[in-house]
Amino acid sequence: MTAPPLSALDRARRKAYWRLLPLVFLCYVVAYVDRTNVSLAKITMQKDLAFSDAVFGLGSGIFFIGYFLLEIPGSLIVERWSARKWISRIMFSWGIFAALTALVKTDNQFYLVRFLLGLGEAGFFPGIIVYLGHWFPARDRAKALAYFLVADPVAQIVSPKIINFLLKIGTDEMVNGVMIHHPEIWGLEGWQWVYIACGLPAVALGFVVLFWMTDRPGQARWLQADECEALEEELRREKQKRRAGPHKTVWQGLTNPKVLLLAAAYFFTVTATYGVQFFLPSILKQWYALNLNELTWLVVLPPVGALTAQFLVAWSSDRRRERLWHSIVPIAIGTVALALTPWSRGSSVLTVVLFTVALAGLKGYKPAFWALPGLFLTSSAAAGSIGLINSVGNLGGFLGPTVIGYVQHMTGSYVGGIYFLCASMMVTVVILVSLRIKENR
Repeated sequence: MTAPPLSALDRARRKAYWRLLPLVFLCYVVAYVDRTNVSLAKITMQKDLAFSDAVFGLGSGIFFIGYFLLEIPGSLIVERWSARKWISRIMFSWGIFAALTALVKTDNQFYLVRFLLGLGEAGFFPGIIVYLGHWFPARDRAKALAYFLVADPVAQIVSPKIINFLLKIGTDEMVNGVMIHHPEIWGLEGWQWVYIACGLPAVALGFVVLFWMTDRPGQARWLQADECEALEEELRREKQKRRAGPHKTVWQGLTNPKVLLLAAAYFFTVTATYGVQFFLPSILKQWYALNLNELTWLVVLPPVGALTAQFLVAWSSDRRRERLWHSIVPIAIGTVALALTPWSRGSSVLTVVLFTVALAGLKGYKPAFWALPGLFLTSSAAAGSIGLINSVGNLGGFLGPTVIGYVQHMTGSYVGGIYFLCASMMVTVVILVSLRIKENR
């Protein structure tokens, strides 16, 4: 018995999945590696440049100051101009700045290049969130967001072993009781090659985006006429339904109390997310005296949990047509797990399990969370609000690593910093519980 033929709308939805999501997924993988590779590169970079944890914490976090400045303009550019051209520009910029990190010699140079990297990447994430709203109806949005957002844990899964291989350049290693030296390549150390090897793919993808990405369904030559019409009609119908209430301007969207609360909620959870991600390798190394090979195997496991959580939450959120509690519950579970990690010292297995659950909570909520603004805003108001939420929220990426690095520098322990991150997550839970957002079921 043959299956009934797909409708024009279903054909269009399927083509959009296969045409667009692999590209934005790959771009985000590269972006996330460039943003976070410092967490592993610091292990040998710290020896060469004598940077303290406080320097790395501030340098890791200062990325988000530059990132903050262009988030709202970037999301509005995608809505009103061209996602394809804007994202392509972003990829060229951040690829160049990421590679230039290989040249730093002083802490001020490190701060500057991290700031420029954030400035170069600014607008990418909210721009893609807005862009996916141009293509995917509400029934598909959390799932489409999940396919994009899982690039984050995938980047953390695939990059450690590649970085481990590169970090060996210019170092000595004990192999079967024999000390061997891995020579420098072109006079550059391994940590320098990490930044170069991670930055150049972004530049290459800038060309791919320019020639492969399509801004809107009406411009897609790869859709048949009936498919294009059906998809545009579905998106238009949803937009008109959301516009049933009073029209909101960009300014009204930016000052909407719900948007401001979402921005605050995102700020506190991002504080915890990047505090964990930038210092997880250092925490495990301090607690268990691991070598680089052992460490790069263990840091892969928490992102696997995050990857699984994002798919499960997205599937459940789309199936139940519910977003708010699918955002709250993962964060609450992750908070409890992170709070227990200091008590697990002495058992590396339990420590990694708890960090895995914590990161699953810190990542799993995202597909449902980013579907929330679209429940009460449309068009430029929605685009501006997404930019605001992401820009304000990502300032937490400055706070988290800076605090945990400073606390470790002052006390010699990461425990106080971990509890600070837990408190930040609890603030997010409280804010989201207080929200009143009407869901379309």
